[in-house]
Amino acid sequence: MTRRRSTPWIYRNSRLLIGAIAALGILNTGYITFNKLASATVACPTTGCERVLESPYAVLFGLPLSLYGLLAYLAMAVFALAPLLVNPEEKKSLRTNLENQTWLLLFAGATAMLLFSGYLMYIMFSKFVSQFGVNGICYFCLASATFATLMFVLTLIGRDWNDRGQLVFLGSIVGIVTLIGSIAWGASVGQVSADAVTISDAQGNPYFVIENTSGEAETQLAQHLKQTGATMYGAYWCPHCCEQKQFFGKEASKEFPYVECAEGGKDAQIETCQRVLGEAEKQTGQKVGFPTWQVNGRFYSGRQTLQQLAESSGYKGPQNFKNEFKACRQP
Repeated sequence: MTRRRSTPWIYRNSRLLIGAIAALGILNTGYITFNKLASATVACPTTGCERVLESPYAVLFGLPLSLYGLLAYLAMAVFALAPLLVNPEEKKSLRTNLENQTWLLLFAGATAMLLFSGYLMYIMFSKFVSQFGVNGICYFCLASATFATLMFVLTLIGRDWNDRGQLVFLGSIVGIVTLIGSIAWGASVGQVSADAVTISDAQGNPYFVIENTSGEAETQLAQHLKQTGATMYGAYWCPHCCEQKQFFGKEASKEFPYVECAEGGKDAQIETCQRVLGEAEKQTGQKVGFPTWQVNGRFYSGRQTLQQLAESSGYKGPQNFKNEFKACRQP
């Protein structure tokens, strides 16, 4: 009798492994997306996550880049696990067709995710790690790149590919499209019009655009705050700090009493910020974040309305403030 060769373990379990990795990717990108949409802070062992995830490179077509990653992982999970729901004994032909078709989709998806993740790793290391060292590392981004790599490897070794030429052709097409799209997108990030007021780091890389215009009341309040010694302490990568400046508008932001506290920010005053924010925590009895205002010897943590700043600073000028809350746009 001819002994039937057993199916290799990796062939039997590759879809489950890809599905499990995709599930981890869903948790990873889902967590980032939820916090981005809720304007909450992503928990991370270093400040690298905030720097990277609040940068213009974390947005695509006005939506969090992580949202697209979440959709990609969801698609990979469906492609990997859907055929397993079909009973191979009752519907053998359907099961076989689904497996063949979804393997090509898995390979194409994993190839695109691998290349795009690789490009994002290039951006992270060239733009952030080169400047901030370990504090420029986004561990969520590293995890996503690892997941994409593992899924790509599993699509290659997870089945017996009879037509390797088909893989090379498909991989080449997907790879070219992905690389061209990635490079074009990366080149467009940070480009703003010449008359735009931007918030940038020390190297001139723009992070946010201030679009509101200033009325007389906004300008006079900014001048009053500066003359009375009021100061806002913030970080260039902080969206709430930009939203605070958005209340004042483009023109008044030039009069704005502001101290940069983030490493890598323009004219950053790290030691001053550490001392002042330490005093703020003692006075308020709680941990303060960005922005933090110091007005007439008192500290106020978080974004303030212009009316609140007028009252706390004793401002008596015109108070017909015209700017309402508006989230800052990233370049």
